[in-house]
Amino acid sequence: MPGSKEIRTKIKSVENTRKITKAMEMVAASKMRKAQDRMRAARPYAEKIRNVAAHMSHAQPEYKHPFVVKRDETKNVGIILVTSDKGLCGGLNTNILRVVVNKMQTWESENKSIRICAIGNKGYGFMTRIKAKLSSQVTGLGDAPHMDRLIGPVKVMLDAYVNGEIDQLYIAYNHFINTMKQEPVMQQLLPLSGESLGAPSGHWDYLYEPDAKVIIDDLMVRYIESLVYQSVAENMASEQSARMVAMKAASDNAKTVIGDLKLVYNKARQAAITKEISEIVGGAAAVSG
Repeated sequence: MPGSKEIRTKIKSVENTRKITKAMEMVAASKMRKAQDRMRAARPYAEKIRNVAAHMSHAQPEYKHPFVVKRDETKNVGIILVTSDKGLCGGLNTNILRVVVNKMQTWESENKSIRICAIGNKGYGFMTRIKAKLSSQVTGLGDAPHMDRLIGPVKVMLDAYVNGEIDQLYIAYNHFINTMKQEPVMQQLLPLSGESLGAPSGHWDYLYEPDAKVIIDDLMVRYIESLVYQSVAENMASEQSARMVAMKAASDNAKTVIGDLKLVYNKARQAAITKEISEIVGGAAAVSG
């Protein structure tokens, strides 16, 4: 059994760790509320532009944007991978990376080339370690997504699709369901298909002013950018929620460990006291005898 001093040192160490995890839990809870509000505020715009894109995909304009034209065969695939910059958020990043890696292995078995756009330090580091082909990356986004920092890396992938270097483009992120549950999602961005967007009721078409090409070109780029922004916002809300839950679990576990160590410490202390009393009694008996 370890000595009393060693046990006291260990108790003090665990108590200090619990103070840190408790503080991180409270910070994550504060950031989680802001991230959730930001994510919910962005959802109406993303939903509206999604409806417009769905109508566009079923319309018959005189101009077809490259984003809605399907390729005859798929040889090159692009992935926009959204992860967190920091750790200590449970299995959040591990879950989305597992989904992406499984999909990459399937594509590689079909002799498809894969290019990655990494948003977030964890995904960037992982893809670098497995020597994946990185076309663009952005890290250090902070607590809020900024569109001006996301446009550059995403545009690299969009330009590659327009130039024929990519035949399909996917985005992978953690979809926020509630505080306790975040679901890894991987969905196709390009080419846009009416089936995935949802078919509008009836026949849809628009009047374009000044002309269809200018309007559709701008709309399609805004549509992709809004999806990427929403995905990053969802992932940040998921990150803060997962971190709060993970830090709460760590604080609870530390409390349990402290209780167990105190029990061991009291047993060791009682054993030492009993031993001292026995030695005193034995010594007194020897002197009187």
